[in-house]
Amino acid sequence: MLKPAMSAKKFSSYHLAAALRREPDPAAALRLFLSPPTATPSTPFRYSLRCYDLIISKLAAARLFPAMESLLSRLHSAAAASALRPREQLLCRVISAYGRARLPAAARRAFEHPAFPLPRTARALNALLNALLACRAPLRDLLTVCRDAGIPPDACTYNILIRAAAASGSLEHARHLLDEMLHRGIAPTVVTFGTIVAALCDAGLLDEAFQVKEAMVKRFDVMPNAYVYASLMKGLCERGDVDGAVRLKDEMKGNSELVLDSALYATLVRALFRVGRKGEVVGLLEEIKKRGIMADTVVYNAMIAGFCEDELDPNAAFAVLDDMQKSGLKADAVSYNTLVAGLCKLGRWQVASELVEDMPRRGCPPDVVTYRMLFDGMCAASEFHEADKVLDEMVFKGFAPSKDGAKKFVQGIEKEGDAVLLESVLCRLAKVRALESSGWEKAVDGILNDTAELRIEKQLDSLRFA
Repeated sequence: MLKPAMSAKKFSSYHLAAALRREPDPAAALRLFLSPPTATPSTPFRYSLRCYDLIISKLAAARLFPAMESLLSRLHSAAAASALRPREQLLCRVISAYGRARLPAAARRAFEHPAFPLPRTARALNALLNALLACRAPLRDLLTVCRDAGIPPDACTYNILIRAAAASGSLEHARHLLDEMLHRGIAPTVVTFGTIVAALCDAGLLDEAFQVKEAMVKRFDVMPNAYVYASLMKGLCERGDVDGAVRLKDEMKGNSELVLDSALYATLVRALFRVGRKGEVVGLLEEIKKRGIMADTVVYNAMIAGFCEDELDPNAAFAVLDDMQKSGLKADAVSYNTLVAGLCKLGRWQVASELVEDMPRRGCPPDVVTYRMLFDGMCAASEFHEADKVLDEMVFKGFAPSKDGAKKFVQGIEKEGDAVLLESVLCRLAKVRALESSGWEKAVDGILNDTAELRIEKQLDSLRFA
């Protein structure tokens, strides 16, 4: 609230900017911007560039795009009639907001918005490339944007393009972009090398990834960061080379500038379970304590996954869950979903069902993944009537079984020959669009209108799954 003591003459754009900065509600901030206390038809309020910057940034962050676009048009008119020159930093915020909202076309239009004076710099280009990459635009689209913009690229530009190439699985394009970067005399950064190392590790090319790590130090004098080490450690663990990953961890410990976090230790914990060396996990947990790193939910989830998926020992996993809660940590959906999947894999769907029922009391309501795992576990055990109860709850909550799970469920009921249950199931699966079949609508229509004797036969004809 504005103080009554502040007279109309004293309330300037400076005061409006301060009020906008303090206002947490973007809608209230917009009302304040549009109707400042001193504005009258005869004496219009003189807005500063800072006022426009604040309100447009707030609206962009809140995804109130129509109001934001309206103010951008107003800013364009104001800039044309005065010396206002909106900063490119604001343009970058607008573009980034459209990227986060997965609106690539709007991000492209924003890049060309007339409210922002030309020329554009690499900063705005990079904001657009990042937004398009967030929208999963293919590399060719990003390269086209670069070509059409005609803006000299910088290291950040190439980092985004290399990330796009890596995301598409094209290591050849990533290498070509690095070569082009060097040819232009642009020095690669630790982000450049981190992206390439991660892509090589994902492709299983660990030897080449280590060569890049060595070259970045010796040839370019760029020290690997924690992300580079994490990618290499993950790659080694996936290959089963836990000792190599531990050596990398020890190498990191020798560098005071590198921070070992719980995620790295969780990777090692999970790898030790996979190779049957769970006894070494205790030593790793002791090391975490000594280094002052808190064993968080990620570390505990790695242990739960190890006991469920590798040791097939859900009782030990429950013990980890109890220890986790005693430590003051709250188990998340991943913790419970891993347990539910492990129990169902062992045919203990009753225990899994009890755990799912207890999850709300434990402060973590089951999500769609939880229900799908329980549903699939019951179907695998041929407990179709129990699975039907879970389906009821899923449909009530707006969840759908996986296409695979729905397929097995329908096939199981078909074998049992329960026409009444099948009719009910088909209607509920149709409600959440859980089946893929060209004859789906016909099957539902047929089952609701034909005689009971023809129902099973018609469904078998029209719901055959390839």
